[in-house]
Amino acid sequence: MILHAYFARRFAKSFFLIFGIFFLLTAMIDLVEQNRKMSNYDVSLDQVLGLVLLNLPAGLYEILPLIMILATVSLFLALARSSELVVARAVGRSGLKTLLAPLAVALLIGLVSVGMMNPIVASTSKRFEAVAESYRSGGIDTLSVSAEGLWLRQGGSDGQTVIRAARANPQATELFDVTMLAYAPSGPDGEGGGPLRRIEAESAKLVSGAWALRGVKLWPLGEGINPEALAEYHDSYSLPSTLTEERIRDSFGDPSAIPVWELPAYISQLESAGFSARRHMVWLQMELARPLFLLAMVVVSAAFTMRPARFGKTGQSVLVAIMLGFSLYYIRNFAQVLGENGQIPVMLAAWAPPVAALLLSTGLLLQMEDG
Repeated sequence: MILHAYFARRFAKSFFLIFGIFFLLTAMIDLVEQNRKMSNYDVSLDQVLGLVLLNLPAGLYEILPLIMILATVSLFLALARSSELVVARAVGRSGLKTLLAPLAVALLIGLVSVGMMNPIVASTSKRFEAVAESYRSGGIDTLSVSAEGLWLRQGGSDGQTVIRAARANPQATELFDVTMLAYAPSGPDGEGGGPLRRIEAESAKLVSGAWALRGVKLWPLGEGINPEALAEYHDSYSLPSTLTEERIRDSFGDPSAIPVWELPAYISQLESAGFSARRHMVWLQMELARPLFLLAMVVVSAAFTMRPARFGKTGQSVLVAIMLGFSLYYIRNFAQVLGENGQIPVMLAAWAPPVAALLLSTGLLLQMEDG
């Protein structure tokens, strides 16, 4: 147990050291990128730094497998140089038994990343998109799905419009049983304007920068008027919109913006509203399989670096370990795309790459140790 605790402590120290290095590198790179993107808008340095901090968790979460590979490489190279691996083998510890403590730490990190870091990334990513869009256009376009139906908000210089629909087509470009509330632009003090009109329609279709409404009833809203007495009926009506199919898809199409704990309920709501939830189902299963994939990254790295330094070719071994890790990461992403497109089953797309990677890396480790 003393050796297990020692190896676990060394691995955790190595992981957090490399995590901190990537934290600083990612922050500096993103600072330059966000400053370039916002150079054409009236955005201060403090606001750019705020965007960087909001975007940072998502970047670190994405490269977590790379950090795990480098942490394992760093650990076993240090143990090899100090001959601690030789001593561990001399007292009867096999390579697999020596690897148990780092694997336990990696599994804990994987569980924490899915259970705690995933909701943080979802929250900061959503906030980042909202703040960045407000800096660029002054308005925010959002979409949400709930048990009451589909909710959209489009914004611009003419004010905000809140849209509710009972259901929609899979692309959310045609809505049914629609209610719209249009609000006046915000005043000089920054407060939102009051409601201008209410619109109810049988259907609304997004075409050429406008909603084409059918079966419309329109109520003007304001102080001192009777909305029902001034209500208008139209067989068809056109309402300008800043939304596009791409912007709508981006608003609800990124599963990473939904915390993993809320994804099952969100998938059910998407299906009830008429959308395809396959992309979200694949993402949910891939998040559940993430700890297993991180374990595979540890075993892959250990297979090539868990060797005495006197054997030489250390640089080649490290390069092969990193390249193999990148290859497995690419295969995992490729399987995700196939799963989202419906070409392979959801469970196969999510679980086959980490299971295969773990079995392959274990086989390589056994070959290196006993072959």
